[in-house]
Amino acid sequence: MPGVVQMELLGVRLELPANAPVVLLREHGGGRRVLPIYIGQEEAKAIALALDGVTTPRPMTHDLMRDLLVAVGASVRRIVLTELRESTFFAEVELVVAGQVHRVSSRPSDAIALAVRVEAAIFASDEVLNEGAATTTEGGRPEEQDQIVDEFRQFIEHVNPEDFSS
Repeated sequence: MPGVVQMELLGVRLELPANAPVVLLREHGGGRRVLPIYIGQEEAKAIALALDGVTTPRPMTHDLMRDLLVAVGASVRRIVLTELRESTFFAEVELVVAGQVHRVSSRPSDAIALAVRVEAAIFASDEVLNEGAATTTEGGRPEEQDQIVDEFRQFIEHVNPEDFSS
């Protein structure tokens, strides 16, 4: 797929004062654009648990998805944020089955939750980044951006799954 950029998952946080969960992705190399995506509470919890390496007593939905893919011999090649239309992000999960690539439409939050579990790379199209990402110049000097990212990482290290319950 032409025109895609690899992204780094920084984590999930609550956007105050509304307590709205947001997943934060940063361009890997290049311009270091940051892409925030607002997601649901359950998906935020699923991503945060996977990032923390928490194993639940029973498989969560994204664990089940991973296990089903393994059971049928499929693997996740990567996920791609393909489109931003009317403030809604769209994504695809690229699967490899018997040597053939298949693309399955997905909500970005579900695709990211699965990607974390199978250690798949996350990409975003240039169009999505051009429309939805903030550049380092929009948020201040690169040193300020690094400080914001460091603060965000500290938040992620200390967040608890209960923080996302209503």
